[in-house]
Amino acid sequence: MFVDVWEWRMEIDESLVAADDAEIREQVDEYTTGEREEFDIDVDYPDSFTGQVMAAMAGVPRGETRTYGEIAGQLDTAAVAVGQACGRNPVPLVVPCHRIVGADGLGGFSGGHDNRLGLKERLLELESA
Repeated sequence: MFVDVWEWRMEIDESLVAADDAEIREQVDEYTTGEREEFDIDVDYPDSFTGQVMAAMAGVPRGETRTYGEIAGQLDTAAVAVGQACGRNPVPLVVPCHRIVGADGLGGFSGGHDNRLGLKERLLELESA
């Protein structure tokens, strides 16, 4: 399914979340208007390295960031592998891959279609990270 996040369109794999399309859209809308600080949607993490990275991303609190290297240290892997897994996140925003940044900059972002880093920056500003 696709959701609109300000002027960006983001794809969310609804098969991995325990909510229907209407609930997902409602929570995304509340999040982007500042009415909601966290998502109240259970996520079924894949049984894979990507799922392990998703679980680590989900543990980063609103208003904070972690580097790819910090997540890599938690999982005993390479920062590049974490970045690649972040890029495969099938439920961006709900699992906050935007909170994972490079050691010396924003890094990448899989959410949205055009100007993805602009979306990542705006999400971090919303969270005051």
